[in-house]
Amino acid sequence: MGAIIELSGIGKTFKVPERTGGIMAAIKALVHRQYKSVEALKEISFSVQAGEIIGYIGPNGAGKSTTIKVMSGILVPDQGQCRIMGHIPWKDRVQYANKIGAVFGQRSQLWWDVPVIDSFELLRDIYKIPQNDYIRSKNKLAERLDLGELLHMPVRQLSLGQRMRCEIAASLLHNPQILFLDEPTIGLDAISKLAVRKFIKELNEDTGVTVILTTHDMSDIEALAGRIIMIGKGTILYDGSLEKIRHRFGSQRIITVDFGRKCTDGAEIDEGLDEGFCDGLKEGSEEGLYVEGATCISWSSEQAVYSYDADRLSLAVLVNQLSEQHEVLDIKVEDKPLDELIIQLYKEHKL
Repeated sequence: MGAIIELSGIGKTFKVPERTGGIMAAIKALVHRQYKSVEALKEISFSVQAGEIIGYIGPNGAGKSTTIKVMSGILVPDQGQCRIMGHIPWKDRVQYANKIGAVFGQRSQLWWDVPVIDSFELLRDIYKIPQNDYIRSKNKLAERLDLGELLHMPVRQLSLGQRMRCEIAASLLHNPQILFLDEPTIGLDAISKLAVRKFIKELNEDTGVTVILTTHDMSDIEALAGRIIMIGKGTILYDGSLEKIRHRFGSQRIITVDFGRKCTDGAEIDEGLDEGFCDGLKEGSEEGLYVEGATCISWSSEQAVYSYDADRLSLAVLVNQLSEQHEVLDIKVEDKPLDELIIQLYKEHKL
């Protein structure tokens, strides 16, 4: 299938009022307000294929939400072209709105003081959904998102996780082809996050809906996105798969070692020793925690955690060094967490 979203050279600048502190500055601002220009987006270009789940990431203020608002037709860019499903979002608002759904984690499309079902009925009228289609869609979403009695409760009485499930259902009542999710799991507990991720994954697999997801939670990205677009200071810095990021920094591994005895020839170890102790250990030390080619991350008398570069140090050599010095009960090797890989990307681009 071809590209369903195409952005080319999108730019957006905002004028932001500025003044120094103090009463006189406030009075002066009433008469003559000064502004500064903030370039939120600079020559943003990318395309998205139908059915993709894209993780759109970047630090705060990078331009993620601005891009989503341009693509959803809320903002008009200063320059560039944006064509989505044959529409220019800010020009073809009515026709275009029927083909997209949007969930903004810090904004609600549900009426605060009325039952959720009343908001659904209103959205049915706004989108002109045929009654039979509406009932079928509502019932299916209620079942899959476990809404049940929530539909008959005022929105203000719902927990954050419950409200977010209702928000996602509301955005899907009209069966959109594209779903924009702007930090949908912000503030959710672990159980609610898992429920939201599972639903989005199944929805994409079952219906082929295209998903653009912005989030600071890298667990969301790992669970859902097959491709990452990273933005920083209004510019696209990376566009590719998770596998490419892992390949780029992927030689880094974390090994956790469980010892079968105290790490000092049976001598008791002060439980108050901290991670700094590892850094002071020398090769051949009595404690034997030093491993050539590896960095000690944390240490206790029963367990040690190291990071190492798998391209420079083989696991067999590392384990051999440890087992020669101590009785090793168990080891666990993991890839470096995605959060740390993303931070390395941020550092490369000085974000």
